[in-house]
Amino acid sequence: MTQKVKEIFGSPGSPVGSPPAPAALAAKVRTLAPSMTRSMQRVAEAVAGDPAGCAALTVTGLAELTGTSEATVVRTARLLGYPGYRDLRLALAGLAAHQQSGRAPVITTDIAADDPIADVVAKLAYDEQQTLADTAAGLDTAQLGAAVAAAATARRIDVYGIGASGLVAQDLTQKLLRIGLIAHGHSDPHLAVTNAVQLRAGDLAIAITHSGSTGDVIEPLRVAFERGATTVAITGRPTSAVTQYADHVLTTSTARESELRPAAMSSRTSQLLVVDCLFVGVAQRTYDTAGPALAASYEALAHRHR
Repeated sequence: MTQKVKEIFGSPGSPVGSPPAPAALAAKVRTLAPSMTRSMQRVAEAVAGDPAGCAALTVTGLAELTGTSEATVVRTARLLGYPGYRDLRLALAGLAAHQQSGRAPVITTDIAADDPIADVVAKLAYDEQQTLADTAAGLDTAQLGAAVAAAATARRIDVYGIGASGLVAQDLTQKLLRIGLIAHGHSDPHLAVTNAVQLRAGDLAIAITHSGSTGDVIEPLRVAFERGATTVAITGRPTSAVTQYADHVLTTSTARESELRPAAMSSRTSQLLVVDCLFVGVAQRTYDTAGPALAASYEALAHRHR
């Protein structure tokens, strides 16, 4: 794990903060599993698929069930945010009780080419709700607060994103401009880098990339980091390359990708939630100036909506 991931999720022997609540466990598994080793994925998939059954197993029993080792089970527990396997078992028992409390059945079927449009609406709505719930459950509010503080006091803010993430970068940029902040959104990698070299201490650079491996986003963030700017990564992969250059990491979640529902759809949903939280936090901290700026922008456009 990188140092940033150790700070967020805890390293062996030195867990950081409180373990995630049982309701957040499933969200963490879905978010972190793609970046785990295959053996750790087997453990994560087992605890997410059958929390009640796994809660009844010893560390040796879970290792045998998943064809891994006791050390792998413990490492998986720690990566998920628990000091040890005992704490993970308690969370699994809590999650199992939550799942058996009479909630409506979960919709898990992928969208098929011949699905009626009503079923498409229901499946997409469920997936969007699950994505938002998982993102909210897994979002580190301490990291978010630090990013808000940096944005509220920044001389200038640059936001980088490509493709679907570029649309989210533009959305955040427009919001920040409306409360009077100096913000630039970049989806052209050349312009992103040439602007990043102008940043310095007191500035803020935000990179948005679900995979965390998009070179056109990583490069300007690296340049900003090396120039002394505060850096933030919004990503679905907290162990990815982009986090090497991020002072603060905000993790998003996504629904399972399928043929008719590419990852870009759900990643956009979770990214928009994170940037909205960031924006509202900044607006709160700068309310004396943000409030009048928002009012002025509404007034300037009012005649266009009559």
